[in-house]
Amino acid sequence: MHSELIEIRTGSAETVVDLTSHIDAFLRDIDAVDGLLNLWVPHATAGLAVIETGAGSDTDLLAALRDLLPADDRWVHRHGSRGHGRDHVLPAILAPSMSVPVLGGRPALGTWQSVCLVDTNTDNPVRGLRLSFLTG
Repeated sequence: MHSELIEIRTGSAETVVDLTSHIDAFLRDIDAVDGLLNLWVPHATAGLAVIETGAGSDTDLLAALRDLLPADDRWVHRHGSRGHGRDHVLPAILAPSMSVPVLGGRPALGTWQSVCLVDTNTDNPVRGLRLSFLTG
């Protein structure tokens, strides 16, 4: 297995980060051909999603999460910024891990699919992402 932990800068605002370039670089660097790529975000307040980016879906996702998980004082978990408890619920909705098949050195995603890191936690501007590849 090849595994690497990389740093993703998410900044101080809610964000959806397209991980395509990071995934492509990792697979290229290890000369991956066919296998399974696992992605893991080792944080209690971030998740992963497969969505279309650049056409508004990323903005729509953040809006839906704001509706579902408002940043207000309803949360029992109350450290950090106002409403931070919602960030701890996010990984139960958007899992912190996923697996993607790799064929011919490329992730086997659909035409409009991108793997993205979703981060609503404005208190933590830097995230880790573990990429692990199992040769098939």
